[in-house]
Amino acid sequence: MPRWLPRAMVLALALYACFQLGDWAFHQLITLLLNILIAFFLALAVEPAVGRMAARGMRRGLATFLVFFGVMIAGIGFVVLLGSMLAGQIVEMVDDFPKYLDSVIHWINHTFNTELSRVEVQNNLLRSDWLQKYVQNSATGVLDVSTTVIGGLFKLLTIFLFSFYFAADGPRLRRALCSVLPPARQTEVLRAWEIAVDKTGGYLYSRGLMALISGIAHYILLVILDVPYAPALAVWVGLISQFIPTIGTYLAGALPMLIAFTVNPWYAVWVLGFVVIYQQFENYLLQPKLTAKTVDIHPAVAFGSVIAGTALMGAVGALIAIPAVATLQAFLGAYVKRYDVTDDPRVQGHRSRRASALARMRTALRRDRDAQPPSPPARDGD
Repeated sequence: MPRWLPRAMVLALALYACFQLGDWAFHQLITLLLNILIAFFLALAVEPAVGRMAARGMRRGLATFLVFFGVMIAGIGFVVLLGSMLAGQIVEMVDDFPKYLDSVIHWINHTFNTELSRVEVQNNLLRSDWLQKYVQNSATGVLDVSTTVIGGLFKLLTIFLFSFYFAADGPRLRRALCSVLPPARQTEVLRAWEIAVDKTGGYLYSRGLMALISGIAHYILLVILDVPYAPALAVWVGLISQFIPTIGTYLAGALPMLIAFTVNPWYAVWVLGFVVIYQQFENYLLQPKLTAKTVDIHPAVAFGSVIAGTALMGAVGALIAIPAVATLQAFLGAYVKRYDVTDDPRVQGHRSRRASALARMRTALRRDRDAQPPSPPARDGD
């Protein structure tokens, strides 16, 4: 046996053991790593505000605390106001549920010539197996829900602490990272960091503004149609439509359509038409103006990045996919050399007349050549 074989086998086993240990550690720490990633992008989002306050002489730690305190107060106020409004409207919706059910049953009977009654529908619903199983699972799942809530609060606290440290110690973190790189690489890293700050902050701010505009527009429509729960539905549409790109508007419009249907089936059609029209207005007029200097990426690229981010990291990937892709696109655009495009009609998808004429001439010559009879073979005496 060669002398090197035992050493090679030991080395291979050691590498395999290290790989298994690293894989186990990665799966154990995947939740923490995702929380750190979210905290990093959140710190990038608040970096412009913290930087402005620090540039005016305020200590960076205090500036970061004030920014996060303002964000926390705004978030708590929004949740409290929305929660109280939703709680009141949910109570009203439960009280008015028999009336909605009567209107739906009346429409079904009138449209499809059926003879349904509310008492019959309620009895069938109460006696259904899936409702009994749902009640049993809900009763036994109270502890799981409590554990989930506590775990969610712990994740939020972890994200908050890491994002606070990232934002407060941003210059120190950049200095520590650049200290292990040569000067040329330091410039590239700092440029990438600056682009990430601009794109992430711009994405969140532009999406927040478009969510406000979308919510106001849909609120006006719902008030005109006299659809109940208009404020809560407008907030729902504004948030879902903007932070779920491309298809978020249609997903968010499903709930207002359902509520409008209970009032008048034609109101649901009006809501659907408004959602489609507003989506086109947002895609071609509003969004290009608001995101031209922040997150200027093609809608197809945005949709594909969201799908890829969801497949890789779930909901976290869907949230950070667009700013991450925008950062990568801007960083590559700074180093990829571009050339002027030739003035050719084919660039616009049109063929020139000369090319079309030459193509027709070649086709005619080929047709004439195929139509001619083959010449007889030459004889030996010729």
